[in-house]
Amino acid sequence: MNPPEPLDTGLCPACGARNDCTLADPRRLDQPCWCYSVSIDPQVLQALPDATRNKACLCPRCAQVLEQLAR
Repeated sequence: MNPPEPLDTGLCPACGARNDCTLADPRRLDQPCWCYSVSIDPQVLQALPDATRNKACLCPRCAQVLEQLAR
């Protein structure tokens, strides 16, 4: 049995696109992440597989917050 591949925290666990998470980029650790300024529906997070939940940020599209970020 092969061990699971490591999760790339810079990619969205739902679609695989870049998630633009500042916490996943050591060069931007001093900047607040986009997710600090939005409200993500808990059901969106619960829909993620257990193996990826709370391990990597969703991208804004999968987090369903594009309208909030546009304000």
